[in-house]
This record gives sequence, C-alpha cells and structure tokens, in this order.
Amino acid sequence: MKLRAAIVAAGIVLFGNPAFAGDETHPRGVIELFTSQGCSSCPPADALFAEMARKGDVIALAYHVNYWDYLGWRDTLGNRESTERQYSYMRSLRAGSVYTPQVIINGQAHVNGANRQAIDMKLSEQPHGNGLLVDIRVEQSGDSIVIETGTAASAPAKAHVVLVYYDGPRQVEISRGENLGRKATYWNAVTDIQTAGMWHGRAERYEMPASAIAKKGGCAVLLQSVASDGGPGPIIGAAIVRKPPGD
Repeated sequence: MKLRAAIVAAGIVLFGNPAFAGDETHPRGVIELFTSQGCSSCPPADALFAEMARKGDVIALAYHVNYWDYLGWRDTLGNRESTERQYSYMRSLRAGSVYTPQVIINGQAHVNGANRQAIDMKLSEQPHGNGLLVDIRVEQSGDSIVIETGTAASAPAKAHVVLVYYDGPRQVEISRGENLGRKATYWNAVTDIQTAGMWHGRAERYEMPASAIAKKGGCAVLLQSVASDGGPGPIIGAAIVRKPPGD
C-alpha cells in the first residue's frame, strides 16, 4: 500500500480555506466494500458500490483484497493492508470467515455487497438514523489544519481518528482469471490508512501541518472506536473531503 503524507481534512461541518470541500450534513453512514478484481461474484457489488459512491449520501470506501490473486489475475488495486483490515473486522464482528463481496456498515454489521436491500436495511437500523454520533469540524489556520471533535453521551469512551486515502475512478481491463475480458471502472479504491490521533470521549482538538495535505485522490476521516481485541470497532463519526474542481 502506497504511503501518502498524512492529511487531516474533514469534518461533518467544514470551515476556513476553500481548498476544502465536502458535505455539510451527516452522511447516511460509512460503507466499506471488500472486493477483488479476480472474484467472479464481485462485479454486481462493484457496480452497486459505484452507484452509491456517485450518489454521495454515504461515505463509500473500497478495499481490494489480495487473497484471490492465485485464481489467475492479480488485482491491480489489491494490497495486504486491505486484507488485514477485513480479517480484523472478521474477528471484531465474530463473523467466522472473510468473503467477497462483503460490505461493512459503520464498522458494526456485515452483509453481501451485492445486496442493496440488506445494505439499506442495515443503514436504517443504525442508532440516531445513521450511527454517526460525534460531530467533527475542521478549518485551516495559517499553516495548520485543525480538527475539532464534539461529544456524545452515548458514544464509546475512546476512539481512533483514522485517515483513509483513496483513488478516484480507475478503469481496469482484466485479461486473466475468473473475470477474463471484463472492463470495469473501480471507485474509491483505498490506498492508505493512517491513525492520526486518539479521541477520549470529549471535545478535542488536533493540529497538523497544512503541507501534509495529499496532492491527489480523496480522503475520508473516520472516528472509529476500538473493539475488545484491539481491532476496528463501530464508526461513530465520519466525513469525506474532495478537492474542488480544477484544483
């Protein structure tokens, strides 16, 4: 997985430098798709995911795993870190096994990634309508990027501030394996995940140099609690930031 310069650049509400752009309302939730270009069951899920990513009412992140590479096609967007994140979710959610296509909703539930009805149902079951309990706001102040997080009485006592970097749409022609001959466009493939800090259940402030902002691609900020085994737990706050057109 390519390491990018760290960026803290998102919140539920955005302020300050117009180089930051994003939704000023709570997203419906966070959708994490685990997929593979070498999996014959994944194209319908990839298409549904692309539709959700384009619509923009959820934060949609695609993790391309590498454990199907042996079937004859090495996923051009796959990496070991995405596979490790899926296995961590398996342990945290006591899922018993990993599979593709799998969608994790707000770090709390998993369903088949091609099942639109199941995804919508799990989103609607989230507490407070979307499960994202904690507001985050960000602004640029001089050479610094400042994140301020809110509080929530029903939220966990601590969480990680997680930065997830992803690519824009990428078209891939698959010349081997189970999807031989398929040409597909993959959205929001994750390239790097970094933990930027800890949240301790109260309003907190984080500051990072503005020079650390990524030059291309997108960034999602997740406020994610920690499961009892140390793995990823429920996501309690999130936002997405895209560069404005022409930047």
